[in-house]
Amino acid sequence: MKLTGALLLLWAALLLTSGGGGYSLIYFFNGTTEEYVEYLKQYNKDTLDVLENAANIKKCSDRTLTEEDKAQATILIMSLYVSLRTCSRVTK
Repeated sequence: MKLTGALLLLWAALLLTSGGGGYSLIYFFNGTTEEYVEYLKQYNKDTLDVLENAANIKKCSDRTLTEEDKAQATILIMSLYVSLRTCSRVTK
């Protein structure tokens, strides 16, 4: 996996740990740019710059990552998400 892929994985992991949930990752790795930006609009209605940047990042990932990279990233990140949720329940 290239540096771009590693950075995207880091971004996705940070999104999950900040409470972003898994839906944005599903749209990011498996959806179109339009679907991803539409999903983000519900959280960023007044910040056009954020939506433009998100669209640019999505387009870059679509050009850079292969379908196999996206599938592996999705599996890895969802595994991390499940592990984090499990650990947080144990510590409560």
